[in-house]
Amino acid sequence: MRNRFRWTALLTLLAAVAMVLAVACGGDDDDEGTTPAPGGEATAAASPTEQQDVKKYDTGASDTEIKLGSCYPYSGPAAAYGTIGKVIEAYFKMVNEQGGVNGRKLTFVTQDDQYSPDKTVQCARSLVEQEKVLFVFNTLGTPPNTAIWDYLNQQKIPHIFVATGASKWGADPKSHPWTLGWQPDYQSEAAIYITYLNKEKPNAKIAILYQNDDYGKDYVEGLKKAITATNSKVTIVKEVTYATTDASVSAQVTQLKESGADTFYLVATPKFATQALITATQVGWKPFILLNSVSSSIPSVMDPASQQGADLSNIITTFYIKDPADPQWANDKAIQDYLAFMKKYYPDGNPNDGFNVYGYSVAQTLVEGVLKRAGNNLTRENILKQATSIKDLRVDTLLPGILINTSPVDSANPDYYPIQAEQLAKFNPSAKKWDLFGEVIDVSKK
Repeated sequence: MRNRFRWTALLTLLAAVAMVLAVACGGDDDDEGTTPAPGGEATAAASPTEQQDVKKYDTGASDTEIKLGSCYPYSGPAAAYGTIGKVIEAYFKMVNEQGGVNGRKLTFVTQDDQYSPDKTVQCARSLVEQEKVLFVFNTLGTPPNTAIWDYLNQQKIPHIFVATGASKWGADPKSHPWTLGWQPDYQSEAAIYITYLNKEKPNAKIAILYQNDDYGKDYVEGLKKAITATNSKVTIVKEVTYATTDASVSAQVTQLKESGADTFYLVATPKFATQALITATQVGWKPFILLNSVSSSIPSVMDPASQQGADLSNIITTFYIKDPADPQWANDKAIQDYLAFMKKYYPDGNPNDGFNVYGYSVAQTLVEGVLKRAGNNLTRENILKQATSIKDLRVDTLLPGILINTSPVDSANPDYYPIQAEQLAKFNPSAKKWDLFGEVIDVSKK
């Protein structure tokens, strides 16, 4: 009886070993690795990437939603920029209709801050404390963003791709690691103008009108730095400022004319840039004009100035985004896609308004360069990590040759300036468009 038990146990053990060996060998080589598990479905061990892509959420994210917010001047002295918020909202609507980002819908909460720093503070606090957004995106203007800079960094809320080219967003990222710019910085733009003047108008006498805040001062500081750095013979003969609460800049432009300057460096938001262009013509001043790119919009600045009789024959600016009104992009797929988007998702917007192309481009950067790459790790820390780890991202509405690059604060060379290349353009009044000339100028140190 005892021997029979031993033989039975031994046979059972041998049968079990045989089964294990059979499973290990698997059968035909062509079927290796695809043997169905119980239930009939193939299984595979999780890859390292899949193991890292475990769902992680902070406030504002879930299996179904990514909630983000922003503040825009839908009214007030800088209301021309309000269309940026509208076109971004329309872009997110398109993304949602196409299935969202990694299966999640984007909820975009915006408020009107009227380009008033005090109201921007109220807006940011509301987004973080009441609306509970995951991060803050593309808030507009240097003074408004300056007002919420410390608060959002103290709260460790990603404050990314802000709609201002102030150089400070990338000058010392370790002090404010949660804030990141997007467009070329103002000081780099100013350096491009001096590069041009040194070659084409080396003895230029410049008169400057600028907004009396961080935005305006940044442009002027960049111009002065470039003059010194290049040993330029260009001279600044007069500087005057205006406040956003001013009704008009006519008196300031008249002062600049009396300075004897032959070059006008116009650092103003759309409303005041338009006034300045009109006034210069009215008082008989015909300088060579360097118009800051934030006011290069044809519908918001050039058209209304032209309608009031302004002479627009001698103006240059910089571009880094394709102009949909330029015939050279008529058959460009990126612009055709943009125009189709505007027709379907933002029919009330002007497709030729550069601010709309800007909003479309920065929204695409966020979706393709940050949110899709974040996967299921939707923590604030990872959103910042993705925004500051972009390598050679190509957004096709940008001019050819322009790529987006960033690097985080813990890298050897932190880089919070995503775009640092631009091309000069001269306004063509008869065709009502900007004509690009020269090569794309990259002023980055990458």
